[in-house]
Amino acid sequence: MSSKEKPTLGGTRIKPRKRNITAPLDPAAFADAVVQIYLDNAGDLELVAKSIESSDLNFSRYGDTFFEVIFTGGRTQPGTIKPDEGDRHSYSIIDCEATREAILPSVLYIQKILRRRPFLIKNLENVMRRFLQCLELFEDNERKKLAIFTALTFSQKLSGLPPETVFQPLLKDNLVAKGLVLSFITDFFKEYLKDSNIDDLIALLKKGKMEDNMLEFFPTAKRTAEGFSEHFMKEGLASLVEYNQKKIFDVKLKEMKSALKTQIEEEVDISEVIDSMKQQVKDSNMPDIEVVRLLWDVLMDAVQWSGKNQQQNANAALRQVKTWAELLNAFCTSGKLELELIYKVQVQCYEDAKLMKLFPEIIRSLYEQDVLAEDTILLWFRKGSNPKGRQTFVKSLEPFVKWLEEAEEEE
Repeated sequence: MSSKEKPTLGGTRIKPRKRNITAPLDPAAFADAVVQIYLDNAGDLELVAKSIESSDLNFSRYGDTFFEVIFTGGRTQPGTIKPDEGDRHSYSIIDCEATREAILPSVLYIQKILRRRPFLIKNLENVMRRFLQCLELFEDNERKKLAIFTALTFSQKLSGLPPETVFQPLLKDNLVAKGLVLSFITDFFKEYLKDSNIDDLIALLKKGKMEDNMLEFFPTAKRTAEGFSEHFMKEGLASLVEYNQKKIFDVKLKEMKSALKTQIEEEVDISEVIDSMKQQVKDSNMPDIEVVRLLWDVLMDAVQWSGKNQQQNANAALRQVKTWAELLNAFCTSGKLELELIYKVQVQCYEDAKLMKLFPEIIRSLYEQDVLAEDTILLWFRKGSNPKGRQTFVKSLEPFVKWLEEAEEEE
């Protein structure tokens, strides 16, 4: 008999592949459970936080819903702030008083939750972005609460919340046109500056890409430097007004320096340069002292310096003074402005090693070109207030001052 195994008809059994079966979304049940935790603990956020931490709720699926409950007391309808069906509690941010003392505990509570569940920061972003885009649906008092909460999230350094989440959604045309954004951002600034200084606020605006665009918070009709100053000064935010004015001044100063530098390089006729500068000064409302400082800076920057060759540097500086003396003369129209020019020369010669020994020669050249009066030079020599290199420069200027005094006695 054959020892071969007989064939069978059994075949190979293939195991069916398991499917990933996802439970259907049920945000209503999740929201009701969170609301119940609030109600069970009578809104005590310390106890609420402990209950949240020990719960087995699915925060990764319902993070947005969780923050809706924190902000409004329950679920909201998609795309709005209107209440949806389900249970609600009265301990939300919107339900509390519009004060720092009432809202800060909620910020600290959220901070505690985020430390344990950092992934929820994205859900906080989502909900804040949606609420900020729906500002018109809130009452005035509710918008103020939202502004205070938002400011506290940054002043308390709520981990991971990017500033653009707050500032960019605000720039909807209809919200800006109604003045809602300006009102919100004003409350935000006022609250934020209680804990932080103006430099911190500007750094925050810079991160949110709004430092150079603060006028976009204003309705079109009020979108001017004057409107900015008037509004925030009235609201008691003088430091913000001062910052903005300085920023505008710096921009104008930079533009004027650039224009003058170009004219010098192109050797434009000096009378044309003077007329152009006078018009720019008038348009920009630039203080006379700043104009004198600007002129000296640009003139000296335009000099072709020669490394360590002291004599060539001296010749170049004195040649520049002589060439553009008429320009300096046109704007040094008083003893006060002449004294400011001397201070400017003094500081530059003190800070720039190659100019250290040129101070008396420059002053003498300015005198000879009728830019500086004798009285102004003697005033600086006897009572000058700027200490930078003063002793050295006074000593180096002694021979010239002695000559001036002798000439005055002879007359």
